[in-house]
Amino acid sequence: MTAPVTKRPPLKTLVGVIGAAAALIVTPFVAGWESGGVPRLTAYRDIVGVWTICDGETLGVTPGMVETVAGCQARGEAALIRHAEPVLACTPTLRGHPHQLSAAISLAYNIGTTAYCRSTVARRFNAGQWAAACEGFLAWNRAGGRVVQGLVNRRRAERALCLKELPR
Repeated sequence: MTAPVTKRPPLKTLVGVIGAAAALIVTPFVAGWESGGVPRLTAYRDIVGVWTICDGETLGVTPGMVETVAGCQARGEAALIRHAEPVLACTPTLRGHPHQLSAAISLAYNIGTTAYCRSTVARRFNAGQWAAACEGFLAWNRAGGRVVQGLVNRRRAERALCLKELPR
């Protein structure tokens, strides 16, 4: 007698959720802005005091937490999936547009998916106003109630990414 085979659902991958082209763009883009491309293996407080680790991950992070490089890679992919799915749900027009999708995921990763989905950026994407949506990234340049130069720089980079190969 053989044991019954339990089928597990397939693991989600970033490529499976957003496609290979967008995954190749967004992964290093977000990591570059969140950690300079070198994951921080020890928990630290970010600019507004939130406990953070790796490439900007905040979910379940506590003081004193330490992670491995492999653990940071797994956390990073899971975090991008957690942000990509709501972005695609509220702006389905982005599917098949890897530059705009990557820029939107980066914005949502930084401001949160609820804020992204309620934003003028999302509304403009859904209205087919691609260039105007890309310009809207520049408004998200504050943390703790003040303009932060690092966010100004990030939003300019997201805007530039968003403007690549715009749909007509």
